[in-house]
Amino acid sequence: MGKNRLEAFSDGVLAIIITIMVLEMKVPHGHDFASLAPLLPVFLSYVLSYLYVGIYWNNHHHMLHATRYVSGGVLWANLNLLFWLSLLPFATGWMGENHFSALPSAAYGVVLLMAAIAYKLLQTCIISIEGQDSLLKRAIGSDWKGKLSPVLYMAGIGASFLKPWIGQSLYVFAALIWLVPDRRIERMLDHHE
Repeated sequence: MGKNRLEAFSDGVLAIIITIMVLEMKVPHGHDFASLAPLLPVFLSYVLSYLYVGIYWNNHHHMLHATRYVSGGVLWANLNLLFWLSLLPFATGWMGENHFSALPSAAYGVVLLMAAIAYKLLQTCIISIEGQDSLLKRAIGSDWKGKLSPVLYMAGIGASFLKPWIGQSLYVFAALIWLVPDRRIERMLDHHE
């Protein structure tokens, strides 16, 4: 089965997720800088979530670029990933509206953790149909970022109940390690061609 419909559908869902997140930011009723101050937590949570959606979109694109075929299992694994990412607007809004308090910050971390697990499951499904010598398997290698991120999310969830800013810092740190360009798949594709 080809991968084009899966890629197009995923791109559409991710675009809708970003749109929903930005629409959740309400316009202030004032006309000065003071009227913007209460929106700062909402804006900061939006920026973090926008980064995460961008990271997932970028990595999803690279992963599918290295994929030749998809199966029914891959389609369901992809839907699982999109389900968890579709909860980001809710988690983002709840966290921002409540100024990064403990439970909303922990819930945000749960969504990030589940999305990371779902992404790994999708990778695993693709590799299972393409084989251990597949381009994707060779490209991801030891995947230290993929292993570290869930640990950071779990630590962030726990830390959110003690000091929410520590949990937030761990979520930001996890995003930052993914912002550093990861050229594994690009290098493998260049070498393969």
